[in-house]
Amino acid sequence: MIEQNKDQQPEQAWKTRRRRAGVAAFLSGLLAALAFFAFFPGLPHVIDWGAILVSLGVGGLAQWCCRSWIGRTAKTKEETEAKEKAEGDTEAERM
Repeated sequence: MIEQNKDQQPEQAWKTRRRRAGVAAFLSGLLAALAFFAFFPGLPHVIDWGAILVSLGVGGLAQWCCRSWIGRTAKTKEETEAKEKAEGDTEAERM
């Protein structure tokens, strides 16, 4: 039973880290878009429903980009580790 928990903890930690990064990216995108609409010269300095909806869209896009980047990085890392392990196995067979 303890061995099963050890196997699940790294996966759970990765999911938690990915979720936190997604939330941080969403909030950053949301606040950046709201700040743009509130303070950019030439725009009316009023936050209306259109600005809120666009800000939510920008936040969602930022979250999607962050999650895909994290997933791609993890996939590349796994492939690199598997490749290194395979190379290590072939070197051990040679000796």
